Amino acid sequence: MLSLTAVLGSPYRVLHRSKETCHIMTAAVAIARADLDVARAVLGTEAAGLRALAAGLDERFTRAVDLLDGAAGRVVVSGMGKSGHVARKIAATLASTGTPALFVHPAEASHGDLGMIVTGDVVLALSNSGETAELADLVAHTRRFGLKLIGITARDGSTLASAADVALLLPAAAEACPMGLAPTTSTTMQMALGDALAVALLTRRGFTAGDFRQFHPGGKLGARLRRVRELMHTGEAVPLAPPDTKMDRALLLMTEKRFGCLGITDAGGRLAGVITDGDLRRAMGPDLLVRPAGEVMTTSPRTIGPEALAAAALHLMNARERPITTLFVVDSAGRPVGILHVHDLLRAGIA
Repeated sequence: MLSLTAVLGSPYRVLHRSKETCHIMTAAVAIARADLDVARAVLGTEAAGLRALAAGLDERFTRAVDLLDGAAGRVVVSGMGKSGHVARKIAATLASTGTPALFVHPAEASHGDLGMIVTGDVVLALSNSGETAELADLVAHTRRFGLKLIGITARDGSTLASAADVALLLPAAAEACPMGLAPTTSTTMQMALGDALAVALLTRRGFTAGDFRQFHPGGKLGARLRRVRELMHTGEAVPLAPPDTKMDRALLLMTEKRFGCLGITDAGGRLAGVITDGDLRRAMGPDLLVRPAGEVMTTSPRTIGPEALAAAALHLMNARERPITTLFVVDSAGRPVGILHVHDLLRAGIA
């Protein structure tokens, strides 16, 4: 006759399996914690490098911005390996913020692409060591034709630093790689310094959000940078009436124009108030239809100018104290020139 233990298995075996599970779970937790420790150490190391970079900026940074600002041609950015990837991003950032820029691969430059770099261009070359062999022909090209050269390197006495008109030096900082070999902190500093140059340059030039949109017409960003005047309804579509309009007529206008509101203008054509569904509910009574619109309207309505960003209109509509769905657009004198509905923002991909 079989025992219960033989049928169900040894309780010791169950206990052993339970211990195995616990060991596996403990190991998984330890691995996750180790990963987080490594990640935090990497970010801490790179953050320390950025702090040192910021602290070491001096007049050479201003001179570099001067050269970029004074470029009659384009900014040509170049670098090899990881520095090349960073250089591509810097060129893209400069181009998107109003500075004509392009990336030229240093190895390709030696095989014909030097012809892309012409008089009036400013060259921005990246090399952590300052001794990247592939940059030699490009650097020589700038010296031969008198082009301005900005170098970003970590070595003050390097070939690149010595040849450059302005050398922007990266501070001595440990790479985040535990072996100290993989470019990590150094490329982070290069990227940040490129961003600093681009932002300083656009600030100096007074580059605006409207200018930015010219280079970003597509996607969500382009939509949020659209102007109110591009989306608003104008002319006969705008629901307007004088303050002495009787409410029976006002209701017909609200229904006809289909915005759920009516703008009330004074004798000078300025927007004196608006009537919304909420105003109708508050004014509800037996004499509502014979009352003048000026008695029912809400004074000092929220408005926006036609040159404002559509994103600013959305912000006004979504005000926490009292969200609204329509916004009158007025000129500098307060006269209504259009109306904007939240659905217009939705269709444009802004809301």
